[in-house]
Amino acid sequence: MWLYVVAVLLALFLLRRWHRERQTVPGLSEKHVLITGCDSGFGNLLARQLDARGLRVLAACLTEAGAERLRAATSSRLQTVLLDVTSSKSIADVTAWVRERVGDRGLWGLVNNAGIAIPTAPNEWLTKEDFVKVLDVNLVGLVEVTLSLLPLVRRARGRVVNVSSVMGRVSFFGGGYCISKYGVEAFSDSLR
Repeated sequence: MWLYVVAVLLALFLLRRWHRERQTVPGLSEKHVLITGCDSGFGNLLARQLDARGLRVLAACLTEAGAERLRAATSSRLQTVLLDVTSSKSIADVTAWVRERVGDRGLWGLVNNAGIAIPTAPNEWLTKEDFVKVLDVNLVGLVEVTLSLLPLVRRARGRVVNVSSVMGRVSFFGGGYCISKYGVEAFSDSLR
C-alpha cells in the first residue's frame, strides 16, 4: 500500500515539474534585466545564465577588470556598466544609462546582488565604521538602486529580486553583515 502512495506522489511531483519546465515567458529576447555585483560570484553566474537564455542582460560591475572578464565570456547582447552602490552619483548615472537602453519597454528585472561580507566578527570586535561600511553596500545601496529604478520596473510590470542570506533571519554571530541582511529582508517585505 505504501509503495503505491509513494509511487503516486512521485508521479505527481514529476508531472508538476514537467509542467513547470514547459512554461515559458514570451519575448525573452526583448526583456532587459539589470544585475548588480557581476564582477564575480552569484551575479556573474546569473548574468551568464540569463545571457545564454537570450535575455538582454545589463550587468553592473564594480571594476573594469570584472566587466571585461564578463564581456569576454558572454554574447554581444550582454552590456556592462560600472556601478558603485555606495555612490549616489554612480547610481544616478547608471539609472540614466539603463533608461537609454530600455526605452519605453521598461526594466523587466532588477537583481540586487551587490554585497560584501567583510568585516564580520562578534559585535564587540567591530567599530562603527565597520558596521557602516557593510550597511552602505548591502542595505543602503540596495535601497537606493531599487528606488532609482523602480519606475522603470513598474513600466515593464517587472520584478525586483533582492539577494539576501539566511544570516538575515539567523543573526547569532552579529556584525554588520547580519544586520544588513536582516534589513534586506525587511525592505523586501515592505516593497512587496
